[in-house]
Amino acid sequence: MNNFIHHATDITPEIVLSPGENKFVISGNSAPEDVRELYYPLIDWMKEFASSLKQNNPYTDKKPLLFKLDLEYFNSSSAKFLFDIFTHLKELNNEGVPVVIEWHYDAEDTDLREAGEDLALLCDIDLKYCPKTKTDQ
Repeated sequence: MNNFIHHATDITPEIVLSPGENKFVISGNSAPEDVRELYYPLIDWMKEFASSLKQNNPYTDKKPLLFKLDLEYFNSSSAKFLFDIFTHLKELNNEGVPVVIEWHYDAEDTDLREAGEDLALLCDIDLKYCPKTKTDQ
């Protein structure tokens, strides 16, 4: 399975989806002018990845698929696609692929934490909340 890589810009996040490294990260800012152009290929990649796991699932409870979100900002259009991503991860988990989703946020940014809580509630999934302090950043 090929990796999915998108390099960050001022308005788009860095996206690294690398199954061989168990590295699934979306970080930075997500406010693209054309949100579909950014996220549709990612969603297509996730569907292909999910299909490949049916033949070979390397993830276990001791080494789950770890999906890390470390966004400083995301707009409402991006939120819809985060919902879609979480839905795909929930489906994987329901099919026996252990998944841990980390939601990283500035410890002082309660709005960003609450945005994660809202998405988790909408998707009916658990997130691991990881507050960052100034020394972490």
